[in-house]
Amino acid sequence: METNHNVFSNDKITVTYEPRCCINAELCARQLSEVFRHSVIPWIDLDGAKTKKIIKQINKCPSGALKYYFNQKDVA
Repeated sequence: METNHNVFSNDKITVTYEPRCCINAELCARQLSEVFRHSVIPWIDLDGAKTKKIIKQINKCPSGALKYYFNQKDVA
């Protein structure tokens, strides 16, 4: 069965969430609830905090279900 990937982007980063990897430790929602929200869709709001703070929280994810990468600007 295929993993259900969730992808959230802003102008700086893209965050991916793999629910099948998540161990529901809820560190993200407890420690940065303005970005990782429980009962709101979309549940990740990248406008809720500064990018550095979001990255710091993602790096605390014990299961690796949350990942991020920096968006590249188009060079033309």
